[in-house]
Amino acid sequence: MRRLNRLPALFLTILLAVLVGCTATPKQEGTGEYIDDTVLTTKVKAAVLNEPSLKSAEINVETFKGVVQLSGFVSSQTDINKAVEVARGVSGVKSVTNDMRVK
Repeated sequence: MRRLNRLPALFLTILLAVLVGCTATPKQEGTGEYIDDTVLTTKVKAAVLNEPSLKSAEINVETFKGVVQLSGFVSSQTDINKAVEVARGVSGVKSVTNDMRVK
């Protein structure tokens, strides 16, 4: 009978551990945020690749909590400006950090 009294406490402890393990911290994303950022990264990559004026496949895209970071090498400052503009135009992007360099 004493075992049955411990079961709800054990269940609540496990539930609390799972919920705390999935929460976000300032330096780490929660599960939902990670999935959102992955989708956002894919959208930005597709938008950059579909932009006819950008001929570079050397643009890397990373996202953390809605902030997109563009890095890599392009052939001109115009390409940098266009890539930033395209990334900002994607729905869900909070801001864009530009770390691209001209070859």
